[in-house]
Amino acid sequence: MTRPGICACCGMSRRDFLKLTSLFSTSLGVTLATGGCQPTAAPPTASNQPSPSPAAGAGQPVKIGYLPITDAAPLLIAHAKKFYEAEGLTAEPPRLFRSWAQVVEAFLARQVNVVHVLSPITVSLRYGRKFPAKVVAWNHVNGSALTVLPEINTLQELGGRTIAVPFWYSIHNVVLQQVLKQTGLKVTRKPQDAAIGADEVNLVVLPPPDMVSALANRAIAGYIVAEPFNAAAENLKTGKILRFTGDVWKDHACCVVFLHEEDTTQRKEWAQGVVNALVKAQAWIRDNRAETAALLSKDGSGKYTPHPLPALQRTLTYHDQNFYGKQKAIQHPEWGIDRIDFQPYPFPSYTEELVRLLKETQVEGDTAFLQALDPKEVAADLVDDSFVKQALQQVGGLKTFGLQDNFSRSETIAI
Repeated sequence: MTRPGICACCGMSRRDFLKLTSLFSTSLGVTLATGGCQPTAAPPTASNQPSPSPAAGAGQPVKIGYLPITDAAPLLIAHAKKFYEAEGLTAEPPRLFRSWAQVVEAFLARQVNVVHVLSPITVSLRYGRKFPAKVVAWNHVNGSALTVLPEINTLQELGGRTIAVPFWYSIHNVVLQQVLKQTGLKVTRKPQDAAIGADEVNLVVLPPPDMVSALANRAIAGYIVAEPFNAAAENLKTGKILRFTGDVWKDHACCVVFLHEEDTTQRKEWAQGVVNALVKAQAWIRDNRAETAALLSKDGSGKYTPHPLPALQRTLTYHDQNFYGKQKAIQHPEWGIDRIDFQPYPFPSYTEELVRLLKETQVEGDTAFLQALDPKEVAADLVDDSFVKQALQQVGGLKTFGLQDNFSRSETIAI
């Protein structure tokens, strides 16, 4: 029996639950003209929908929460192609949210049970706030960029300007701060209208849907975010890509698949089915990029995102090495990276390096917990790769994704 005041789904007290959700609360603001996407349901709260009992069986439906970015493609394509049903699961229509705060809050309240989230968020949730959840797979690799005003040609020209990141606990914030540090620029987090020094770059958080219009209105000098918001600015000619993040950290993950730990221990068959479907979707996407763009677009059969087809096509099919080489957005052509690619295995070396870099990255809130983390211990504890390893066996192993069948690698970071 659950004690009064204790959450049935995660064992947390109501006080701790509210403290946890407050970490991810954010001012959503007014939707800007170009961003345009709204959540398909009311903003999640712990009270607007009852949480299912932990005694619910393995037959619980797949309830997907996502942002309108290409990082979510495997979750959405698995729904569109009925890969969940092929695993014997039922899947509700995916729920679109417009900020990471909304996705996280819905996950905490168990309104959704399969989400893609920024990889640093998983570290903050599990160790900063002791929330029981596990990374079970990667959603993709690369797929993000630093987009700036057309007249900006070098990183040095970002001095004295404001750049938007999607969330403090994001790979975008981590990579951007590493790049700025190497460039000799100081990271600041100043209030609006505060003076910014010539050697400073002021960082602000904006939901991804607001970034394109903020850049077009010249309210910011640039943003670093997932696709297709970079491609959207290119197509609108309001911005250009100054650097692909995958050209800084080779084949890095941005978003990962996050499940409640309870589902990975008490509903193993269900969790395995979810991961099987996602791995099959990733393999399908790699062979069907144009069709993936069509399915995800606002005019596609699923209408999964508010994005026009051209932005998604540019993201998934256009990666001219010569064009971006001349623009200096690609400085390591020998890496042979794709603008975005898909592979599910969560390499431990990536998690270890992420923890190391988070320790020296400016974020909001209490970060004392980060300094106490051991990277190797986090890689072993945060991630459960048993499901993805089994799923990979069904699709031909890592070689299906252009990789050697070796579950280890070395991280390559070059500014």
